[in-house]
Amino acid sequence: MEKKNFSLSYLEFDSADELPAPDRELLDRAKGVVESAYAPYSHYRVGAAVRMGNGQICTGSNQENMAFPSGLCAERVALYAAASTYPGVPVEAIAITARSEQFPVDKPVPPCGSCRQAMIEYEMHSRQKIRVILMGELGKVVVVESIDTLLPLSFREDGLKK
Repeated sequence: MEKKNFSLSYLEFDSADELPAPDRELLDRAKGVVESAYAPYSHYRVGAAVRMGNGQICTGSNQENMAFPSGLCAERVALYAAASTYPGVPVEAIAITARSEQFPVDKPVPPCGSCRQAMIEYEMHSRQKIRVILMGELGKVVVVESIDTLLPLSFREDGLKK
């Protein structure tokens, strides 16, 4: 037996003002779409913005449903909109933020496991890393250079028999 470890490297900024201009713009777009979330059950609104390789930005917000598994997270809404609008264009970065009607969201908002798996699929397909920018409605910003950092040991295409 051999014990192995993962390490997680990320950048932490005290505020969005410290981000490079393209990342700050993407995060601003994610913040701008938070209010379009349909969140009557959780009252937790999430916004995501995806920057494509052609410079275009697509956004998405969480869409809940009373049959809870039928809803969809903001990250996947944005990714799927981007892929259908710009087929074949790689995703360069995604910014994710949230606001709650019940408490201040003062920590970076990470994507759920399903969204991480969807993001890694786009990363594998394009053979290009996706920069991930995470923030709450206030506070620090965390940036990772690849979704692979957030999902080690991910399910990959080579796990399927062809």
